[in-house]
Amino acid sequence: MTIYSKEEAQALLKKVLSYSKADECEVSLNGRDGGNIRTALNAVSTAADTSSTGLAVSSTFGKKTGTATINEFDDASLQKVVQRAEELAQLAPENPEHMPLLGPQTFKESITFNADTAAMTPESRAELMKKSLDVTKAAGLTAAGFLENSSGFFAIMNSKGLFAYNKSSNVTFSVTTRNQAGTASGYAARGFTDIKKLDTFGATKIAAQKAAGSVGARAIEPGKYTVILEPTAGAYMLENMFRFDARSADEGRSFLSKKGGGTRLGEKLMDEKVNIYSDPFNTDLPGSTWNGDGIPLEKTYWIQNGTVKNLSYSRYWAQKKGVQPVPGPSNIIMEGGNTSIEDMIKSTERGILVSRLWYIRMVDPKSLLLTGLTRDGTFYIENGKIKFPVKNFRFNESPVIMLNNLEALGKSERAISVESYRSYMIPPMKIRDFTFSSLSDAV
Repeated sequence: MTIYSKEEAQALLKKVLSYSKADECEVSLNGRDGGNIRTALNAVSTAADTSSTGLAVSSTFGKKTGTATINEFDDASLQKVVQRAEELAQLAPENPEHMPLLGPQTFKESITFNADTAAMTPESRAELMKKSLDVTKAAGLTAAGFLENSSGFFAIMNSKGLFAYNKSSNVTFSVTTRNQAGTASGYAARGFTDIKKLDTFGATKIAAQKAAGSVGARAIEPGKYTVILEPTAGAYMLENMFRFDARSADEGRSFLSKKGGGTRLGEKLMDEKVNIYSDPFNTDLPGSTWNGDGIPLEKTYWIQNGTVKNLSYSRYWAQKKGVQPVPGPSNIIMEGGNTSIEDMIKSTERGILVSRLWYIRMVDPKSLLLTGLTRDGTFYIENGKIKFPVKNFRFNESPVIMLNNLEALGKSERAISVESYRSYMIPPMKIRDFTFSSLSDAV
């Protein structure tokens, strides 16, 4: 059992701090229980239960810090890891950006833990995966899927009196479906805090429909098209802009950098329909109520009505700039609208429906120009109807430019980026003048 209660974590961290002889000391404790099941070729290929616990000690003398980790918690081992951290600190160079530890803080209780998700078993995972396989077998498709649940905790305590604790749970599911010839593909992914919201049957039906609809994909000319990005595609496209970091902007390394120096805080960069914020109490995507430094987290708008509302400032950079620290986002929610994907299609004279993007790489960080590929269901729209599937494209586009060409938004939903293993609340989006640069033969 690796999930410590708040009281158990507090007692252990107090014991570790009692061994410290450093000027400052911070101890963190984390644990995780969970399991997974994987399928390939319409059969279970692997299944596992996982459990881990770890403790880290950071000891500081002046501006010199050393860190040591351990996963054994008897008294002798705890004393040894503290001693090792102090030895490393004495050998370390001074950190010119060192900040003293924070004192006691007040944190609201998070809503990140769900008991039903934490109680999942190998049998319940297998039953959920069976529902998915029933769909693909009945449709004559081949599936590769992955389902994982986890419950965990994270706690920190320091010699200045700060203590913070958070417990969380999560379940994610993804499935790729292909026809027997391997020429058509579909995909779906879902993630929730509450297992009762996960419908593997329904998600796989969508993936199967994408695969069936992708048979006989035609090549059309690349160029600028109106695109409808489903939430999964939008998550892959937008996540590269979600740091909102003031330092990289000040240092001229970001799309938030102003020519000649400074940041674009307060500037209107996008369509006024764009509102992006973080909120630890969002019920669909809850987050921790404190960050790694022990700073409380509250609802924060980063982009409001298309304007840069806030940037995140580390404690060091805030001190350097003479402002208050602003912790970075623990989650990202993009506000949606009330236009369904069906209505977006009906209002499109000529465009492309994009189910998913992948293999995204940065071309230019200052303009946030990205390149990548479509996959798992790309469809041509003409006169308000889906006409036929199309071969995949390579795109070259910036999320900032894209959000200036926004025409309509749908309802936000939780979308997963498998490349970063993060979830976001993203709406479907209708975008004009999206740039497809070339064709791809990949399925």
